[in-house]
Amino acid sequence: MNNDSSSRIVSRVKDWIAGAAPGAKLPSTRQLVAEYQASPVTVQKALRTLTAQGLIESRPGVGTFVRAYRTARPSDYGWQTAALRSAQTARPLNSAAMRSASNDVIAFHSGYPDRELLPERLVRAALTRAARGDAALSRPPAQGLPELQSWFAHELSTSTPVGVAPPQPSDVVVLPGSQSGLSSIFRGLVGHGQPLLVESPSYWGALLAAGQAGVNVIPVPSGPEGPDPDELDRAFEESGARLFYAQPNFANPTGAQWSAERGEEVLRIVQRHGAFLVEDDWAHDFGITAPSVPIAAKDDSGHIVYIRSLTKSVSPSVRVAAIIARGPARERIMGAQAAESMYVSGLLQAAALDVVTQPGWQTHLRGLSHQLQSRRDLLVTSLREHVPQAHLSHLPKGGLNLWLRMPDGFDVERLTKDCEAAGVLIAAGTEWFPAEPEGPYVRLNYAGPNPGRFPEGARIIGEAVAAQLGL
Repeated sequence: MNNDSSSRIVSRVKDWIAGAAPGAKLPSTRQLVAEYQASPVTVQKALRTLTAQGLIESRPGVGTFVRAYRTARPSDYGWQTAALRSAQTARPLNSAAMRSASNDVIAFHSGYPDRELLPERLVRAALTRAARGDAALSRPPAQGLPELQSWFAHELSTSTPVGVAPPQPSDVVVLPGSQSGLSSIFRGLVGHGQPLLVESPSYWGALLAAGQAGVNVIPVPSGPEGPDPDELDRAFEESGARLFYAQPNFANPTGAQWSAERGEEVLRIVQRHGAFLVEDDWAHDFGITAPSVPIAAKDDSGHIVYIRSLTKSVSPSVRVAAIIARGPARERIMGAQAAESMYVSGLLQAAALDVVTQPGWQTHLRGLSHQLQSRRDLLVTSLREHVPQAHLSHLPKGGLNLWLRMPDGFDVERLTKDCEAAGVLIAAGTEWFPAEPEGPYVRLNYAGPNPGRFPEGARIIGEAVAAQLGL
């Protein structure tokens, strides 16, 4: 054919592909040049077009082939609607806190600290050493590396008072992140359709895990000092629940920290009902003006299942956490965990252990405390100046978040959209409530990037609030 147009060649080759079997080999470039009486440049241009359209693929040194998978028509997944039936939970699978953000926005929404707050040098060195060791190629024990088990047990034992038996390394189960642990606990200790008491508001990930496990979530009101003991006692009595999930230290989202007296009172209630307290110590390393003192340190009778995570304080890429549980409860949790993940990457366990046992780890934590305090105070000052309508019930002594109450009747979903349109990401408080929200709240993370823009972000939030209130 006397035709040197690449578009004409594309059209003719498409016709040939339509009748060819997936994986069929195209004629060589030399053959195509001869067939279409075109230059090699024109033929190559046509082949590049067909490759970009996903119709062919080139294998260097072998030839060009018809792609094995081609979309001839839109896929129809309607059958899955009938197969899957109704979802067990209407709770969204991804929180606003998990959204990625571009560098040009002011991000108050994230659930993680900014990269500059992480021990980057320690992490990089630890991963390098771990990659050179046996952990990179061997399967670790299902319950975790013994050295890491010992470290977690020792960390909790440092708060154990005289007269209470400290935890043993054999009580520790290492996890691929605390979220995985929550799922295993709810499946192993509660079970489908059974009641689970949770603080309200509470960590959205725990509510998601509970929903996926099919448990019946029962909210217990909780404020800056923790849950009301009478309400908790009544909830146990009326529901017959045998497990209460809570964050006694720097709760997400409120930042609340229970007093020692409140913790002891809650423990007595749990013991009296023959139940478990799941103590999620997610912010153990994020104390600012107060340390995290686990209630689990005061219990040696197996009533407290303790979770400690290193994911946020070491690195989001080092997903390592641990459960400390005693008695048959540990075996139930391990059984549920084995069905999900079997074991945690030995490479990540070795790296995490390396980081937290370096002398520089404690130095890093001291510096982190000062940085968090500076960021927290800067954001609080900026909000008081630019968003006087918002109410901050208490100044958190640790953690990463501020919990702001907006005026009654305020539309926080609209606020998040208005702020995002102006370049500021915030998280509406709705998803932290296991039932209807008790009021309009927003959660702001003060550990996000670029604290120098916190005042600007607060100003934009204030303008959006004022516009909604008609001020």
